[in-house]
Amino acid sequence: MAEITAATVKALRERTGAGMMDCKKALAETNGEMEPAIDWLRTKGLAAAAKKAGRTAAEGLVGVAVRGNRGAAVEVNSETDFVAKNEQFQGFVRDVAGLALETGDGVDALLGAAYPAGGGTVGEVLTANIATIGENQSLRRAAVVEVSEGVVVSYVHNSAAPNLGKIGVLVGLASPASADVLEPLAKQIAMHIAAAAPLALEEGGLDAGLIERERAIATEKANESGKPANIVEKMVDGAIAKYRKENALLSQLFVMDNKTRVADVVAAAAKQAGQPIALTSYVRFQLGEGIERAESDFAAEVAATAGLNKEKEPEPQA
Repeated sequence: MAEITAATVKALRERTGAGMMDCKKALAETNGEMEPAIDWLRTKGLAAAAKKAGRTAAEGLVGVAVRGNRGAAVEVNSETDFVAKNEQFQGFVRDVAGLALETGDGVDALLGAAYPAGGGTVGEVLTANIATIGENQSLRRAAVVEVSEGVVVSYVHNSAAPNLGKIGVLVGLASPASADVLEPLAKQIAMHIAAAAPLALEEGGLDAGLIERERAIATEKANESGKPANIVEKMVDGAIAKYRKENALLSQLFVMDNKTRVADVVAAAAKQAGQPIALTSYVRFQLGEGIERAESDFAAEVAATAGLNKEKEPEPQA
């Protein structure tokens, strides 16, 4: 059985909100593995759905850029939050976001693109930044949203500087309506996306693996009710339908009023404008989501740096 450390228990508590003893028991029941432990807690009714990313483990910045009907988002990671405040690093992320408008969402293509301020390619400038700033950095991902007619709007939550922050969102609205109508709507939807973290635009776009995982959890919980098989089946179907609605953007309840579906908000805006409006795509980048960083003992690190962890030399014998 894998060792269950205090750091692992802490991480499970942060991701599920379950009690410490429940987390320890869940890890013991699942050989210390995090994702099965989350599912175990959920089947026992001790935790809600796992947070999408848990506590983000990487530092750095998300950058966004919009030009005409095209927008781009990039994530550049660093080792510490101090680098995110560095003007050289911020300028790099901002420039790379602008370049992604041209190169698209391929990281390799972006790394190979010529850097606008000179100094070689994006990859070469990144390497130079690592040397001058003194900390490892990486271009993790990029994404582009584009509409043929309409607007693409960006939003940054927890902004560190203009167009740079911890969460970056792009929203594409396809419509012949004027920008005066579309931009405020897109900005509100972008704020909703930042808060609600949808997993797909529509219910049909949700990952099949996630659905199967939810179905397995719902089935185990329903079976524990002791009800007949036909009732259990209906309970499971209801749970999956609820999961789909809560995690697809268009069927989510709009955070501005918590009662109207996002699809209905868009439809109402289209009716008022007298023009069709379609929410075609979106991007939501949260800094470090999905990256796990090993827990470290800060006191031990300090001691090691100071040379205090060296083995003591044996005292001379009398």
